[in-house]
Amino acid sequence: MGIRPLFPIRDPAQSELHTRRNAVLKHWLRVSRPHWSQVLVSLLVVVLGWMSAQAMNQVDRDLRILYADYTLAVTDLAHIMADMMRYRNTIIRALESQSRQDFERIISSLQDQRARIYQAVDRYAEASVNTASDGQEERQRLQAVKDSLDGYFAAARRTVNLLTQVWTAGSPQEAADFRHQAELQAAENAGPKLVQVSVALEELLVVVAEVAKSMRDEGTRKVRGISVLLVGGSALLVMLNLLALWPPGSPRKELSPPGLRTEPTQSSALIKPTEED
Repeated sequence: MGIRPLFPIRDPAQSELHTRRNAVLKHWLRVSRPHWSQVLVSLLVVVLGWMSAQAMNQVDRDLRILYADYTLAVTDLAHIMADMMRYRNTIIRALESQSRQDFERIISSLQDQRARIYQAVDRYAEASVNTASDGQEERQRLQAVKDSLDGYFAAARRTVNLLTQVWTAGSPQEAADFRHQAELQAAENAGPKLVQVSVALEELLVVVAEVAKSMRDEGTRKVRGISVLLVGGSALLVMLNLLALWPPGSPRKELSPPGLRTEPTQSSALIKPTEED
């Protein structure tokens, strides 16, 4: 039975393999460590993406307001004049009614027509609050439309009240007087009020067109700004990446890790000149 040594004798080949493994691990850790320029490029990519996303969200919001909220409300607003003409034709039909039953049937639809007109104005007023402009002139024009509508409906209501008295009059002469007053009220008072509504609506629609144009121009400027930002940011990232790969004035580093450098082969030894040469 042989004597066992106190310390195990390591195989030289295994010791060299262990050394090379450690060298490869150290080299991998040194190479994989991020450079400050790589960290800077990554942060710039994140910031550029965040800024682009915020700008695109703002453009999407403006377009949604311009179409879903604003354009549809303006469409309803443009239909108000047609509803007003329908309302006036109803009043004229009531003036020409030959019986109380026909009169009551005709004027029964006036309340719904009036409510539909005010609803269109209210929808537009609610949508105009969400626009990006300050809306000073727009609010003034909208208030002028509301005032003109109130004036016309008040005049039309007086016409209806006079027509109601036609059917409650005590004599045919009194009924004829009330009908004549109603016709004068509809022609000389309610008629000019309707013209005021038309003028106020036309002025409001002109302002609406200007607001829509300003929102479109603002969205176009934002899209162009995003494009410039993306192009400039991409160029900056390319330059930083090139500077990180080839730092100016620094020597080229050895790519192979220490411990893996190959020994000169026999062929290279034969090429080396000897002292005899």
